[in-house]
Amino acid sequence: MKKILLLSSLLLSSLAGFSAKDRPMMGWSSWNAFKVHISENIIKRQAFLLDSLGLSKLGYKYVNIDDGFFGYRDKKRGIVANPQRFPNGLLPVTDYIHSLGLKAGIYSDAGTRTCGSMWDNDVNGNVAGLYGHEASDCKRYFRDWNFDFIKVDYCGAQSVGMDERRRYTSIARSIAQYGRPDVKLNICRWAFPGTWVEKLACSWRISGDIQTNWNSLKYVIGKNLYLSAYARNSHYNDMDMLIVGMRGKGQLQGEGLTDTEDETHFGLWCMMSSPLLIGCDLSKLPAQSLALLKNKELIDVDQDTLGLQARVYQHQGETYVLAKDLVRRNGGVRAVALYNPADTASTFRVPLADLCLSGKVKVRDLLRHQWLKSVKNELLMSVQPHATACLRLEAQGIAEPRHYEAEWAYLPMYNDLGNRKYQILPAVIPGASGGMGVINVGGQKGNYMQWDDVYSVKGGEYNLEVTYANDRLNQYNKAKETRTMVVWVNGKEAGRAECPYGEGCKKATMKITLHQGLNVIRIGNNASWSPDIDCIDLTTLQ
Repeated sequence: MKKILLLSSLLLSSLAGFSAKDRPMMGWSSWNAFKVHISENIIKRQAFLLDSLGLSKLGYKYVNIDDGFFGYRDKKRGIVANPQRFPNGLLPVTDYIHSLGLKAGIYSDAGTRTCGSMWDNDVNGNVAGLYGHEASDCKRYFRDWNFDFIKVDYCGAQSVGMDERRRYTSIARSIAQYGRPDVKLNICRWAFPGTWVEKLACSWRISGDIQTNWNSLKYVIGKNLYLSAYARNSHYNDMDMLIVGMRGKGQLQGEGLTDTEDETHFGLWCMMSSPLLIGCDLSKLPAQSLALLKNKELIDVDQDTLGLQARVYQHQGETYVLAKDLVRRNGGVRAVALYNPADTASTFRVPLADLCLSGKVKVRDLLRHQWLKSVKNELLMSVQPHATACLRLEAQGIAEPRHYEAEWAYLPMYNDLGNRKYQILPAVIPGASGGMGVINVGGQKGNYMQWDDVYSVKGGEYNLEVTYANDRLNQYNKAKETRTMVVWVNGKEAGRAECPYGEGCKKATMKITLHQGLNVIRIGNNASWSPDIDCIDLTTLQ
């Protein structure tokens, strides 16, 4: 039994080829431009262009073959590539990709069939899923054909009601055991599947498929605004393949984005540390789109060594201010995005104190590659409709963070699958800062919210002020009840607050002690419901 447990532990530790230094994946993928209509010549041509256009030198290293390469299953050889599309098989394709110094990616489904077989009439995909064939398919993809990455969809699994966690755990173990332990896995469940995914995959899709229109782009961005806590430890929220440069009819659904919308698209993918997988036909890429994809200043934000996803620091009307540390935590350098999805121009006023910056602050426009006028106290800027100002701020001075939004917290029992009653999640709370908070906290052990990066310069005693709302009826008996909020600091219970029922946001305070450096603050209740949480604020005690 000990040997079995040890083997299981070793397999889990090697799943998805994790490395502490991994950055969001960069490369090209076939689906957006070609869907199932791919071939050996198409893949080789795109790999050649990725290299010859200078994109590979900037980090675009993966050439991923998506749905459509399947032919049939052979009793002896296992899965066989489509003989019309890949007459020489897939090994010559991966050999060519590797000869360019690039890496090769492949595709499958967690169930019995692929999405292309269901929605694109690719009948060969009817028997192409991993279910029932994990060992043979993993040997074929990663040992025989030498692929380095796999995206695993969920179309064929959804139709038979499989459990996501069990299914993907089995697949990840098979990849490590029968394929190669260095293979990277992307889980494509079209929604944040749950915190368990971090142990299995290097990235995971958080939304349905992106389409080539502005409303689709807004939808994907909106799905990722409050998932920053789950992009950590070299694992990332995947906002789907890029549609930069895809113009004209017949491109997925829509006729493409404007140049301004393309900039918002690429800029926010970089701000949110999403994988950057080009989705267009590189042979038809407009010069302006190529220049955007080669914007090294934005790429550096995506590939920053901290691997952080930007958080929402301000939400007013339709606009959002997102920011994240660069280079080192709680240093003087921030990446900031002023995102205006509205149909009219908007003026942003961002107090620099809210970003913990002080003194003279240098402002770099990352899209235009130019320094703007330095600012003090406040960042004031007008942003056009559907545009985003992507900035790098460098400050003379920094301040200790004192305000933490609930939406920044890690929720270990959260998922976006819609399969759980009274799900803990970020949600609208009237009167809350930014209009958002976290609801359905507590009620059982493990259903808590946690800030993992509460920073104290010197450590010591603080006054903790928690802004909460308790104006929703008990989910079970519809009673108006007092709820108890329990606070833990660095793993130890620090205090409790009784929160009576009533309308509007209220505050509870208690004294806590923080260590020097990073601290962990947790709010929940192992036995009963906690109130909904808006934010926490810290002040030092003299």
